[in-house]
Amino acid sequence: MPLLHLSLPPHRLLVAGRGGLYFPPVPRHTCLSVRAAAGDAAVSVAAGAYDLPFPPERASHHRELAAAAAAVERACRLCVDVKRSLFSGGKSILEKNDQTPVTIADFEVQALVSLEEDSASLRSSNTDDNSSDVLVESIFSGVADKVSNSSSLLTQDDVLRAIDRGGKDAVSFDSNPATYWVLDPIDGTKGFLRGDDALYVVGLALVVNGKVTIGVMGCPNWTNDTIHNEKDGSAAACNDRGILMVSHLGCGTWSRRLSSEIGQSTTAQDIWKRCFVDTCSVVHIARYCIPNSQTWDMIPLSVLFNSTTGESDPRNENEILLLSVFCGSLCKYLTVASGRASVFVLRARPTTQIKSWDHAVGVICVQEAGGQISDWSGKPLDLAADLTSRRIIYPSGGVLVTNGALHDKLVEMISANYK
Repeated sequence: MPLLHLSLPPHRLLVAGRGGLYFPPVPRHTCLSVRAAAGDAAVSVAAGAYDLPFPPERASHHRELAAAAAAVERACRLCVDVKRSLFSGGKSILEKNDQTPVTIADFEVQALVSLEEDSASLRSSNTDDNSSDVLVESIFSGVADKVSNSSSLLTQDDVLRAIDRGGKDAVSFDSNPATYWVLDPIDGTKGFLRGDDALYVVGLALVVNGKVTIGVMGCPNWTNDTIHNEKDGSAAACNDRGILMVSHLGCGTWSRRLSSEIGQSTTAQDIWKRCFVDTCSVVHIARYCIPNSQTWDMIPLSVLFNSTTGESDPRNENEILLLSVFCGSLCKYLTVASGRASVFVLRARPTTQIKSWDHAVGVICVQEAGGQISDWSGKPLDLAADLTSRRIIYPSGGVLVTNGALHDKLVEMISANYK
């Protein structure tokens, strides 16, 4: 398998999920390889060979989007491979200090696209029973297999040192405008760990001076059917699974199926489908989704509407349909951008930080599909509010993602009932 190469622009790279990695600016036209480890183990597919549904002359960041799409698609295939063997034996799951699960796939995806965790949890995890050695070996094997034909190019220390480059204190921003990449290796890790077909997303976005300019989301378990019920295992047998969604400012949001094999050439532009949000303009007829960790009674709209999860159940004007969209926030953005849901609403709880990587790529995908995103007061999300690290956003009340037609109505309703 050839080495994968990302020809990146002179931007810093923030790899998120739980930590962060930045590459300082380099001279223009310099190719910045995102490496899986020290040495020559570069990752990603040559951007020039990757087709997009619109020509370069229409998109100022066409090259960056092509490289990002190639990297995310490869990362999704890696996730599928890792998940297939994740529960086959040994300890493959770590529990971090913030109680979020981290898997081999998290570390391997960060190695393919860049790196985001530091390796302290790997170096110190349960050393008495050698589980740390097992995890390091598993991660090393997966990375070496994906980036090169010869694993002799890498050592385990190479991989750990490379992961350490992604420590959250690697570099700081300031109040000046910045251009940087934001990556969530696996949004919806808990769903990934369940061993079923719960949705999870690999998300990558480019932020330019506080505005998301391009975005890519890959979801290996996505089906072209309506969102399946959690109890319905039939979706697992669907062959038409996996979606790659790309978006560029001013060029729309587009999607296609994930390639069946990593590196498979995709040259026919007609495989891409333009994505649009739904056109529902009646609040109680719209389809809603909320975070899995929250309940409908936490949302101010619950003062006005009851909720049901039964799509076939008859509803009146005082009841709304609440979809079961499993796991991370990016899954909900994907659902709205594809027109399957009308609204995603999240409450900002005092005890929980809202991370930029859970929203950045979703923002542009929904906006370019015709939707709208704001906080509960109607103000745009401020990705630069966290001046030093760009990791935390502070939306007033919470986040509201809609198809646009419903946005002003819902902001008014939420504002009137939010205390």
